[in-house]
Amino acid sequence: MDEPERPEPPVNAEELVNERPLEPVAPERDPFWGYVDLLIFAGLAIPCMLAGFGVVKGVLWALRLHGPMSTWELLAEQFAGYGFLFGALALLFRTQYGRPFWRSLGWVTPRMPFPSIVAYGVLLVFGLGVVGRLIHIPTVENPLTKLFKDPTSVVLIAIFGSIIAPVCEELVFRGFLQPLLVRSLGAIAGVVAAALPFGLLHYQEYGNSWRHVLLISLSGVAFGWIRQATGSTKAAAGLHASFNGFQFVALIAAKGLGPYNQ
Repeated sequence: MDEPERPEPPVNAEELVNERPLEPVAPERDPFWGYVDLLIFAGLAIPCMLAGFGVVKGVLWALRLHGPMSTWELLAEQFAGYGFLFGALALLFRTQYGRPFWRSLGWVTPRMPFPSIVAYGVLLVFGLGVVGRLIHIPTVENPLTKLFKDPTSVVLIAIFGSIIAPVCEELVFRGFLQPLLVRSLGAIAGVVAAALPFGLLHYQEYGNSWRHVLLISLSGVAFGWIRQATGSTKAAAGLHASFNGFQFVALIAAKGLGPYNQ
């Protein structure tokens, strides 16, 4: 006599869902920000610099410190402007994407010894110096060199130009702008495209000299290359700082005959 068929166990819907093959997860966009964020950042640049100017002027007014523009006042205004600008970018990263500021911009330990980065900066000064002679670069007064009135001004300008300015400029151009352009254009074109506005930023500063813009853009390509090669904006800032610092040493030693410091 045949055994009666046993009823099949009830199907667990959750088990069926778990047995379905998982859909592949799309790779995360790198960098995670886009061109709308770039436009927002660019739009905030002038207001933030004006805010820095206003804050410093307000503090001086509150302290009743009046008089002609001094070196430290000028540098403090620029430093405060950078602070507002990067504060706005950090807020954008945190609120829109839930990401940290420094690591998002590639501020990580580079895969290259620091002494090598410094040596490359010194070699870059000599290399671009040769290029400058070949294209007959004109002698143009740098606004910062005009402030070399006393030892205190020299120290303040050297610190700002060799530490603060390289860090801030590299965060903007190699930390924020270059990864976006590399994603869209490829490594070589992206590095060059990020270097062009970096050079143009100094156009008026150097008497509207296209030769200076060319040299500074070439230095930007070098900073961008090391950022791309090491994956570190910190390496680009180190190269930039070495490049500027060596020029300040040469500028002071030659009493104002330095080449094209940014």
